Amino acid sequence: MVNWNEIDAYAKSWVKEAGEEIKKSFNQTLNIETKSNRNDLVTNIDKQTEQFFIKKIKAAFPDHNILGEEGFGDNIESLEGITWIIDPIDGTMNFIHQQRNFAISIGIYENGIGKIGLIYDVIHDELYHAMKGKGAYLNHRELSPLKEVNVNEAVISLNVTWVIQNNKIDPSILSRLAHDVRGTRSYGSAALELASIAAGRMDAYITLRLSPWDFAAGIVLLEEVGGIVTNLHGEPLNLLTQNSVLVAKPGLHQRVMHDYLHNGKW
Repeated sequence: MVNWNEIDAYAKSWVKEAGEEIKKSFNQTLNIETKSNRNDLVTNIDKQTEQFFIKKIKAAFPDHNILGEEGFGDNIESLEGITWIIDPIDGTMNFIHQQRNFAISIGIYENGIGKIGLIYDVIHDELYHAMKGKGAYLNHRELSPLKEVNVNEAVISLNVTWVIQNNKIDPSILSRLAHDVRGTRSYGSAALELASIAAGRMDAYITLRLSPWDFAAGIVLLEEVGGIVTNLHGEPLNLLTQNSVLVAKPGLHQRVMHDYLHNGKW
């Protein structure tokens, strides 16, 4: 029988240890590389942090699988068994330029079902964590169930990319939404944006391109407080590929889908 409390305790300990090592790196000269484009960055610290987690997981749980952003994990083709989905530094551009507004994100899944979600805001020492069926927490404070909010009272996370000319969506669709809501924000870390919704600090997050390690932990957190997570067609997210993403409080999700995304017909 799987001891989820043991897995959770190990994961939290490793996340805190990794966070301390990341902070120690601030005075180092970073080795910065580009991946898919000039804005898709990776540093030696991203790579070292992912390798740290892999070493720890494989030593303690050798039969678990690992899907990591930097490619040091397993070659995952299915989510059978227990799989750790890891982003060692979500918000690498922020890490490089600001040394803040980034997070460690870990989602642990069993046969495709989210069991544990951890998002650690290293600089603020804020650990958002959840176990399936046991609520979501910010450090030691339990997060409250999310309440419905109207579009005109909502603060949403939306990158300017999607309201100017792009090859993913007609910008007029989301610019109309941006006009109707109370305000928009963009923090440059999907994990922190999802955690902010779980904590009630924001109301929705929309993006056209996100990878599993960006949202795996956030899904577990949000499900514990009643948040709704789908792609922009209203379908469940695929944890093995990139997705469009709409995360919102209950009620608001339905309104955005119906009034702006036309039930996925965009």
